[in-house]
Amino acid sequence: MHRASGYTITRDSCILTPVFLQLEFDKRSMLTKVVEKLKSEFPASLLEAKEFRAETTLHIRKEDIVAVCGFLRDDPDCRFDYLSDLCGADAYTPENRFEVIYNLYSLASKQRLRLKVFTDETDMHVPSVTSVWAGAEWPEREAYDMLGIIFDGNKDLRRMYMPEEFEYFPLRKDFPLMGIPDSIPLPRK
Repeated sequence: MHRASGYTITRDSCILTPVFLQLEFDKRSMLTKVVEKLKSEFPASLLEAKEFRAETTLHIRKEDIVAVCGFLRDDPDCRFDYLSDLCGADAYTPENRFEVIYNLYSLASKQRLRLKVFTDETDMHVPSVTSVWAGAEWPEREAYDMLGIIFDGNKDLRRMYMPEEFEYFPLRKDFPLMGIPDSIPLPRK
């Protein structure tokens, strides 16, 4: 490879390939290996794999999220050792209304991977990943406070922004834009 020019020159061809394209190809092939490994280790857990704009998203059964996250962290070929973000979203659909999104990063391979878990309004319980990443405690609390998603196994699942006695969840799409009158005491002017 001729790094000074920023191109890869191979012996087999006279085609010049920009280095960044080669790196993107290497990243995609690494993520393909991760997906294939997950399919073989957890065949019933991986519901769907999508790639959009060079980002890989895996839909995981919510019952298996802790085992899958532990595998992705501990397996030497994966090493997704950093949970960069965890958040919730309300799709406001009849089925699988809520989703929990886990954005993972591998410091060793500089790869990103997104996991999604769906849950319905009838069963708002999702296993906590605090046993895999201790730093998941606060993002799980935030998703609980704003959307009402209950993370089983989180030792400190309480509200962060809203008072404990507040019975609504402000980031749900059916929450009124102007709030609920007299639902929370506001300071007087």
